[in-house]
Amino acid sequence: MKTPFNKEKVYIGITPTSWWNDDFLDIDIGIPFEQCVSEMALAGYEGCSVGHKYPKDPEVLKYALDIRGLRVSEPWTSTYFTIKDMYDKTVEDFNKSLEFIKSMGGTDIVVAELGGSSHQQPIALKANKAVFNDEQWQALADGLNHIGKIATDNGMNLCYHHHMGTGVMTRPEVDRLMEMTNPAFVHLLFDTGHIRFAGGDPLEMAMDYAHRIKHVHLKNIRQPIMNQSDEQGMSFKESIEEGIFTVPGDEEGCIDFEPIFETLAENNFEGWLVVEAEQNPANAYPLKYAKMGREYIRKVTGI
Repeated sequence: MKTPFNKEKVYIGITPTSWWNDDFLDIDIGIPFEQCVSEMALAGYEGCSVGHKYPKDPEVLKYALDIRGLRVSEPWTSTYFTIKDMYDKTVEDFNKSLEFIKSMGGTDIVVAELGGSSHQQPIALKANKAVFNDEQWQALADGLNHIGKIATDNGMNLCYHHHMGTGVMTRPEVDRLMEMTNPAFVHLLFDTGHIRFAGGDPLEMAMDYAHRIKHVHLKNIRQPIMNQSDEQGMSFKESIEEGIFTVPGDEEGCIDFEPIFETLAENNFEGWLVVEAEQNPANAYPLKYAKMGREYIRKVTGI
């Protein structure tokens, strides 16, 4: 890389979605929490996001991660600001996540608006994605600005995750959300795979939003399976089971990560780069792919 990352301020993490799936609990071959986090550490990662098999007690979880040299990169919080009578519950759930990540010593909280999302349903993913009206867009922006200020006041980063099947999936939808929210309170979680699956260009997004990106999910795409998903109107689960996602460094993937890393480094990115590849562990051995992604990042970035 012509422009290196600041090694003291960029951290490499991974999600547990290679070991099991948190949206679809039947995508699971029985790998326990302890094996998952041990393999993360063995593969050379510094941290991880939180999965449904993790201990709920922060002290128990922190100990299990500490002895493996890991820490929490982020918790996920679903928001429902576009759904009637869900504002208070959404803020309440967010505050719980805030207290959790503070207790774990983390700084980033990942959120995504799931009102009306198709991604957890057994239906065509793109054809049935959420579409917000103007009132819902305003409710979402207002809600995110509110909880984003709470996060900022507590020294945390609210990182919005654009996601397949949701009302903030495509590049124009990401643009609209960024325009409507306060950049001081609402940051962008940039997911390379989700924007590619949605028809966007990951490199263009990195270039255009480098100033708002505080958190990155590194997800690769198998182009033939993405084409199949689009042509057959597959659900999100079906797409995962067919193998649409993989890790950076996999020759079967279609995303060129080197210019993306270069763009982020040139814009002084600081924070978590998190490998996320929802794969079926019955078909894609988790440790193999975890090591593949980690070794590729080390080779390209020197971190």
